[in-house]
Amino acid sequence: MSFEVFFDNLKVILPLAVLVVWACALLLVDLFIPKERKGWTALLAAVGLGVALGLTIAQDSSPYGAFGGMVMVDGFSVFLNTLFLGSGLAAIALAYDYLKRQGIERGEFYVLLLFSISGMLLMAQAADLIVIFLALELLSIPLYVLAGFARPRLDSEESALKYFLLGSFSGGFFVFGVALVFGATGTTSLAGVSAIVANHAANLSLLIIGAALMLIGLGFKVAAVPFHMWTPDVYQGAPSAVTAFMSVGAKAAGFAALMRIFVSTVSITSADLTMVFWIMSALTMFLGNLVAISQSNIKRMLAYSSIAHAGYILMALVPFGNPDIAPGAVSSALFYLLAYAVTSLGAWAVVIALEKANGAEGSDGLKIADYAGLGKKHPALAAAMVVFMLSFTGVPPTLGFMGKFYLFRSVIEGGFLGLALIGVLTSLISAYFYLRIIVMMYMKEGEPEVRREPWLQATAYLAALAVVILSLVSTPLLSWAENAFLWVF
Repeated sequence: MSFEVFFDNLKVILPLAVLVVWACALLLVDLFIPKERKGWTALLAAVGLGVALGLTIAQDSSPYGAFGGMVMVDGFSVFLNTLFLGSGLAAIALAYDYLKRQGIERGEFYVLLLFSISGMLLMAQAADLIVIFLALELLSIPLYVLAGFARPRLDSEESALKYFLLGSFSGGFFVFGVALVFGATGTTSLAGVSAIVANHAANLSLLIIGAALMLIGLGFKVAAVPFHMWTPDVYQGAPSAVTAFMSVGAKAAGFAALMRIFVSTVSITSADLTMVFWIMSALTMFLGNLVAISQSNIKRMLAYSSIAHAGYILMALVPFGNPDIAPGAVSSALFYLLAYAVTSLGAWAVVIALEKANGAEGSDGLKIADYAGLGKKHPALAAAMVVFMLSFTGVPPTLGFMGKFYLFRSVIEGGFLGLALIGVLTSLISAYFYLRIIVMMYMKEGEPEVRREPWLQATAYLAALAVVILSLVSTPLLSWAENAFLWVF
């Protein structure tokens, strides 16, 4: 390979390369930063993410493959990588004071965060099943460690162990599926698989089984029913700043792989897997919303809420075999992912603001009852939480409503009216537990304790402002999602 070709290829993964090198350098630099000044590590990590974000935005979104077609850049990857890097910056802002408060401030946190985001960037750009598997492991392994970062807290260690065991199990399903796809087509390249399928040269039975196994592996990552079992315990046990990042980044990365594989590569399997996606989406929406009703812990409620929102996004994958509907469905899924990311990060900022430092059971600030009186004592923070809860519910004209509208429209255009009706019905169910928090904040008396931490509160208020503004002018965001073209091989 000539130097010219190498540098052309390097341009494709330049944000990823910069972030990985930065993370490795930061791991060494952190050794020389005093324990009481770990904020410098956070600042340096944010600088690295900012540089990578600038390089990502500057990338040409014209489809271009590199390194033998194993990775590529297109509008789809640029959109998602922007989302991942932005979520990483928000996660640092959430963690900056939170880690100090909880007595778990260590520089490795930010290094592990950078490595996990690196895996997400690779996932969005992967054009080979082996690379997707490597990206899946790269983003997951740091998250396993981060979930247990609050040691020696037993619930944190338990969440890390559960996440690791189930994550490894799901990874086995995925790599077995890759092996079967390779057996069916003789290649792991997404372009190669697509070409062989188009020429009717693939073993269709093996391909379908392989695709189903990969769906199981990625279903775990997006917390879709019945692969959701880990979510409530991990979300509750992990440090809240980690949970906030996990709820956005890991979920979006899982959907990135799902759309790469099923929409652009193995759409021929749609006749066999459409009903599977339909059932998964419906069950995920129903179970997530129904079980959330009975939760008294805000972190577990948001965990089941996250499961429900995965069900809504899965709706976009139901018509993946229809070439006329699939592009609009992908753009609606991307729009919803961004809307959910902004709303979720803001909601978690409020949760972290009320969480007490190593509080005893019943007084840790994580009970829904702990939000009583927040509207009177801290009106600005309560108003921000109202914005997030209404957006989660899908109340017009919030950003969440616009996201659900575009999703439901794409599903109806694909001929799946029943699934859209289920989506509307479950949204009505979700109103109960989202509005319950609003009722608790404004109609119940209480003395909530709020941490006055500048970066934390700035994140909450900026997220609320973004939700309001984007709700009123959602057209540019939708246009960006529509232009985030998923290259079909």
